[in-house]
Amino acid sequence: MMPEQAQQIKQRKVFYIPGYDPMLPRRYRELYRTEGAKQAEVSGYDLRLKGTGQKAENYGWVVDTTIDQKNTHTEFEFLLWSDIVQASMQRTIAGSFWLLAKTVYVYISTGSLFSLMKLQKGPIIAALYPVVVLLGQLLLGLLAAYPAYFLVEMISNWMFGVLAGFCILSAVMIWFKSKDNKIYAYYLMHDYAFSAQYRGGIPPELAVRMAEFADQIHLALNSDVDEVLIVGHSSGAHLSVSILADLIQRMGVPKDGPKLAFLSLGHVVPMVSFLPDAWVLRRDLNYLCQSLDLTWVDVTAPGDGCTFALCDPASVSGVAPVGGPKWPLVFSAAFTQTLSKEYYATIKNKFFRMHFQYLCHFDRPGDYDYFQITSGPISLEDRFKGRAPSPSVITRAVNRFTSQEAHK
Repeated sequence: MMPEQAQQIKQRKVFYIPGYDPMLPRRYRELYRTEGAKQAEVSGYDLRLKGTGQKAENYGWVVDTTIDQKNTHTEFEFLLWSDIVQASMQRTIAGSFWLLAKTVYVYISTGSLFSLMKLQKGPIIAALYPVVVLLGQLLLGLLAAYPAYFLVEMISNWMFGVLAGFCILSAVMIWFKSKDNKIYAYYLMHDYAFSAQYRGGIPPELAVRMAEFADQIHLALNSDVDEVLIVGHSSGAHLSVSILADLIQRMGVPKDGPKLAFLSLGHVVPMVSFLPDAWVLRRDLNYLCQSLDLTWVDVTAPGDGCTFALCDPASVSGVAPVGGPKWPLVFSAAFTQTLSKEYYATIKNKFFRMHFQYLCHFDRPGDYDYFQITSGPISLEDRFKGRAPSPSVITRAVNRFTSQEAHK
């Protein structure tokens, strides 16, 4: 448990930046409401979520907490880019397989896949999962189509046989795609392809949206709140890096304004920063890891197979300054220690549920409590002041691409 500290935060603004997710943000509010209530019961504090707090074009909600007799008011704003995700996933089955081939080619031909394999196996297995599953589906479809082709070709001619086989193949592939909400093969493939399509560069439509996000965060930094906290989960972590680097360099951080804090959760930074044209992300990592204008804490866990657990994003990307980066403070959520055996057993085989555990309650909480961090009375800076990084943090640079400027 964290030692009791004096209250620094009475009002906070939280900006949540999700990963590659086509779903609307209502489910994140419901997740916060249900899991926050469970954490409050476990840890003995009061948490109240109020309404949707719809403001302008962004979805949000309001949370009031009473922790150790200290009252804190927090406004959440969800920085939405699910429309861009949805548009990127609007492809035919044939188009998806063509995209799969291009994505595999980019990661293999550039050598990025082989560099990533030097870090951890878990995320690589996750990356190969859609390749294996989709090719397996295609193989099963072809095996089902061949008997139809053979029988019709014997009765009629080869042209009708091909047509019959194609119809069976199409039916099988359509059926598999209809079940993707359970197996996530198409979803994951589009996720990896989204970054690979520009070889790590930022898609133009996303770059515009990210600049708008920076402007919105800047407005909050000129308000009367005590802390502005950006939470970036999964792919949202590396988007947050570039958004914050742009914000600080283009508009600055008010000297007497709110504290600026960044919490990255379950990051997949190397999947992008290891690509040849990800020079903007590498430049922003280099800048942000040295910045004195914010506090950056990164939380991952080895039990999460989707993340590069305990990998310092700037260091492994080969862009940390000499002497090492100031940020982020990297430590593990330690699922096997902060979750009871019974609780852990119910989620350990649920791939995506494990990736979202950072946003959920812990029944044996340590110093990581998502709900106290985002709506409690202590700032991110003071909550983890003096906390040492996990001893097994990976800092070795294995990225073959370290350029921080565009190729001429």
